[in-house]
Amino acid sequence: MPSRPRLPRLPQLTPPLDAKRGYSQHEILAELRRLILEGNLPPGGGLPLGELARQFTVSAIPVRESLQVLIGEGLVEHRPNFGYQVTLLTAAELRELYVVRESLESAALAAAVHRATEEDHRIAVETHARLERAVLTENAVAYHRETRNFHLALVRPSGMPRVVHMLEYAWNITEPVQPMVHASTSDRVILQADHSRQLAAFLARDADALLAAADEHHARLNGVVSKLPTDTGLFADPGRSEDI
Repeated sequence: MPSRPRLPRLPQLTPPLDAKRGYSQHEILAELRRLILEGNLPPGGGLPLGELARQFTVSAIPVRESLQVLIGEGLVEHRPNFGYQVTLLTAAELRELYVVRESLESAALAAAVHRATEEDHRIAVETHARLERAVLTENAVAYHRETRNFHLALVRPSGMPRVVHMLEYAWNITEPVQPMVHASTSDRVILQADHSRQLAAFLARDADALLAAADEHHARLNGVVSKLPTDTGLFADPGRSEDI
């Protein structure tokens, strides 16, 4: 029987809103979700109930309830005789989720480019500027974070909240892998050039140019994802038993 995974060392937790009352179940859920999405709890990282309960100074009940919600969101999995852990995708599953993301994003972009306000344009420009700084300073973590913010800035004006929600749901499942952190500096530079073309088309309200730039970007992005290392524990064995 494989040993149970242990909880990785956690960064400073966000304090509870009410220090006397302590963490509510909702706050525990939000904090665990944040830690996973920010890459502080890596794919396959253990989530032992007892250790987490001690971290939050609560009983195991609200932690278990939170983990069950995160299972429903695709961020956590539970294996019999093994316990809870951050979802560990296979490389093929990650590529599949990028296909889903591409389809949803393209649908939202087609609507957003015409509906975007001047405020939406301002947000897109500011987010792109933060991405540019991350590239220039070779800050892979900031680049990973801001590339998501940039893509969402382009689709949120779509007036299609359900599509955007599904896009964020699919994106969340890929986040523990932190793909852009593992991409090479040269790949991030090339992808950022794609972002610049997308931004120009978005600001010009040129739907054809935006969708063409997005198609080129996703093709390049899929190539980057396909090069991520598969022998470092980042991905699950493709032949794993489906017992989650």
